[in-house]
Amino acid sequence: MVGWAIALHGGAGDIPIDLPDERRIPRETALRHCLDLGVSALKSGKHPLDVTELVVRELENHPDFNAGKGSVLTAQGTVEMEASIMDGKTKRCGAVSGLTTVVNPISVARLVMEKTPHIYLGFDGAEAFARAHGVETVESSHFITPENIARLKQAKEFNRVQLDYTAPTPKLPEVSGDSQIGTVGCVAVDSAGNLASATSTGGYVNKMVGRIGDTPVIGAGTYANHLCAVSATGKGEYIIRATVAREVAALMEYKGLSLTEAAAYAVEQSGPRGCCGLVAVSANGEVAMPYNTTGMFRACATEDGYTEIAIWPKN
Repeated sequence: MVGWAIALHGGAGDIPIDLPDERRIPRETALRHCLDLGVSALKSGKHPLDVTELVVRELENHPDFNAGKGSVLTAQGTVEMEASIMDGKTKRCGAVSGLTTVVNPISVARLVMEKTPHIYLGFDGAEAFARAHGVETVESSHFITPENIARLKQAKEFNRVQLDYTAPTPKLPEVSGDSQIGTVGCVAVDSAGNLASATSTGGYVNKMVGRIGDTPVIGAGTYANHLCAVSATGKGEYIIRATVAREVAALMEYKGLSLTEAAAYAVEQSGPRGCCGLVAVSANGEVAMPYNTTGMFRACATEDGYTEIAIWPKN
C-alpha cells in the first residue's frame, strides 16, 4: 500500500552526547516544527517538490542550521551558499552555488530547474539570475553572525577546515562542540508515489573560497527518481566520490535491495567512519535515516502514524 512519507535532516557530525540544552532544544524544536509543516503540506495534497522546498526554506531561515541564515564562513570571512532540488518522476533538477545575498537558496535552485534550460548556475551568474527573478536578497552581512565569526576564528587558530561538530578546544569553549552541522535537507513522497529531494548548505567553516561540496551535485548530495528520494549530509568530498545519493537508487534498481538496505550500504561504503549520513524515502512510503557519524539531526513521519525526531542512535 503506497502512503505518503517525509524525512528531513539538519546535518550530521560529531555531535557530543552532552550537547547543552540551550543548543539541543532549539534544534529539536525546529525539526519538529519543520516536520509538522511538511506533514500538513503533504496531507493537503501539495506535490513533494513543493513540500521539500517549503521545509528546506524553513530550515534555511533557522540560524542554528548551516544553511541560509546560519551559513558558516569561508576562509575570507564570506558566505557561499549552495542548494539543489530534484523531482523523481521527471528527473528534472536545479542547483546553485556561490550565493552570497539570497535568503533562500533552495528557491533559486528550483527556479533554475523551471526557468532555464540548465541544471546548475554558480556565483555571479546565479546571483544575477536570482535578482532577475525577484528572489528575496539581503546584504551579505545579514549572514555574518557573531557565532560564525567565532567559529571561523577557532578554525583558523587550529589551521583546519572545520566540519560539523568538531572536538572541543580550550581556546573558545563557548563554541566548542557547536561549530554548525553541515547541511539541511528534506525528502518526501506522496500517496501517488511522486518523489522529491531538496538540500541546502553553507559549506565548511574556513573552506577555500570557491570550493563546491556535494549538496548541489546531483547524484552526490541530492537525488530522486521513480524509486526513491535521497538527501545526504557530511563530508562533501567523500559523498561526491561515492555518489552517495545515486548509489541508494542504483542499489535498489539493479540489486533489488530495499530502501533500508540500500541506504545503509551506501553510507557504510561512503568512506571512513564519521563522514556521512542521509535521509531517504521510497515510492511506497518507506523511510531510512542512516549515518556513520556520532549523530544526525533528523525527523520523519509516515502515513501509518510513525513519527521520529532524534539526534543520536536510538537505544
